[in-house]
Amino acid sequence: MHHEKIKQLLQAVQAQQLSIEEAAFKLQNLPYEDLGFAKVDHHRALRRGFPEVVFCQKKRPAQAAEIILRLAQHNQVLATRASQEIFKLVAAQQPQAVFNEVAATIFIAHGDLPRRPRSEKRILIVTAGTSDIPVAEEAAVTAEVMNQTVDRLYDVGVAGIHRLLNNKEKIDSANVLIVAAGMDGVLPSVVGGLVDKPVIAVPTSVGYGASFQGIAPLLTMLNACAPGVAVMNIDNGFGAGYFAALINK
Repeated sequence: MHHEKIKQLLQAVQAQQLSIEEAAFKLQNLPYEDLGFAKVDHHRALRRGFPEVVFCQKKRPAQAAEIILRLAQHNQVLATRASQEIFKLVAAQQPQAVFNEVAATIFIAHGDLPRRPRSEKRILIVTAGTSDIPVAEEAAVTAEVMNQTVDRLYDVGVAGIHRLLNNKEKIDSANVLIVAAGMDGVLPSVVGGLVDKPVIAVPTSVGYGASFQGIAPLLTMLNACAPGVAVMNIDNGFGAGYFAALINK
């Protein structure tokens, strides 16, 4: 349950528009709701400022959908690594749900909750190649859901470094940069050497055999010679988008 909704509930009790019993009923699922197979954390928005995000990978579609739908009763919901099958189950009961096929995300807004103004500070998401875009879009959706302004600069890897340098103005205007790269994973270090802003590096599992499903670019990024580069886990676009949003806030 969101902080603003708690305040509205208490104000309604104070104004005698809601009985204590009715308020207690609305609060009964705090701090979590036990579904048997999952304990849904309705308290996280109050505690962390953003609701629980549902990681759908390896969950049975019906289970993932039920978690999403229970969360949607109280808060906006973001689900990552979601499939079309899960989205169909969710959309049958929440027709306003939005599925981003590239990012593999589902988002459900909550009409009762006030939206904060979108941040004017810009997050720039950069990819080395087109194959890195799904991870980048997961980061973009996450940051946008958290009311951040996101720009994109895709397919500007070091194999054609002029593509990156031609966009120096866009790079300089960003407050935080997320750089996703597979293969040799060099791009975050290059970008880090061009800017005085935080760079969040995301290794992707894109590459031939010796990239070891993203381990090679991960090690490259951890050894970046440019200061100010922080590294996420392999393919963790969500983590990058969330972290960038916290910095921007």
